[in-house]
Amino acid sequence: MMASLPSTTRGLPGFDNLREIIRQFTPNWFAATMGTGILALALPQLPNIGPAREPFGEALWAFNIALFCLFAGLYGARWILFPHEARRVFEHESMSMFLGTIPMGLATIINGFVAFGLPRFGAVVLPAAYALWWIDVAMALACGVLIPYFMFTRHAHALERMTAIWLLPVVAAEVAGASAGLLAPHLDTAADQFTVLVTGYVLWAYSVPVAFAILTILMLRLALHRLPHESMAASCWLALGPIGTGALGLLVLGSNAPAILSAHGLPQIGAVAAGLGVIGGLMVWGYGLWWLVLAVLITTRYWREGIPFNLGWWGYTFPLGVYTVASFKLGTALHLTFFGTVGALLTIVLLGMWLLVAGKTLAGAWNRRLFHSPCIASAA
Repeated sequence: MMASLPSTTRGLPGFDNLREIIRQFTPNWFAATMGTGILALALPQLPNIGPAREPFGEALWAFNIALFCLFAGLYGARWILFPHEARRVFEHESMSMFLGTIPMGLATIINGFVAFGLPRFGAVVLPAAYALWWIDVAMALACGVLIPYFMFTRHAHALERMTAIWLLPVVAAEVAGASAGLLAPHLDTAADQFTVLVTGYVLWAYSVPVAFAILTILMLRLALHRLPHESMAASCWLALGPIGTGALGLLVLGSNAPAILSAHGLPQIGAVAAGLGVIGGLMVWGYGLWWLVLAVLITTRYWREGIPFNLGWWGYTFPLGVYTVASFKLGTALHLTFFGTVGALLTIVLLGMWLLVAGKTLAGAWNRRLFHSPCIASAA
């Protein structure tokens, strides 16, 4: 049942449309902030394009902040105006998974504070980034365990209906862990740096083994039941998300571990962490290469047959983006131009895909076709 509204607003031109948009707003919209944010972070790393303050990437980061605030406002309004319907998200087998996109979208904004905010505004942005990071950690930890708990106790899943969206709530923690590696060296005190670094490693371990277990089950599901429905075509790219983020997390945590751990009298562990970061990141990147090639083959098959657009298409962007950024980091760590070249090529593909998906999303939002809550439809 819709919440009652003041008589002064009821019936105003456009207000009923806005109310229905709020009622139908779902968390999968936050996937757009993930894709936009990772593109903003990848673009400045293209060779011969400029430092991290490269104008287009910085502008895209600012736009992503506005987009995240808009989505947060709409989704928050849904919980205020339609709490009974909003709560159904926890019971929905698919839409509940997209709650993990909220902390992951926020993580790209936090990373942007380091990449763009610091050069532009200086250290004044660090307290905001630090506070937002802890909020992001809390949301990621909650999603990582509560959504699987609901899967075990409330949902009715079946192997033949499984898709890679099972990864979304789990991966949020490792995304926050990678952000820890980027944020830690810029904090004021050695104690804060150490705390964030250690927390980052815990977040990585909280997420990556579970994500890899899901990938194992996903391979079994694909072998036994073939590809999922065309409406879930983009989900084949989601497997690249935990792999790319896992490699990136090892690299950025490991690169900053020596200095931070040495300040706490642990130089030997710091050296080991740095080595494990490079070797581990390289090995995980290689695993991701297998999934990348497979995803290209699967996508070619889907697109040849024709697939309808939905918000799930944002799944083409963020996983590819984190794998791209991990490629750049490997190139820097190993001093190999190969990885930088791969990162540059993938960034161009990412930009093209973002333009395509963003354009279709804008058109679908304008005609309100994309504002549809499966939670409401399933309860009807």
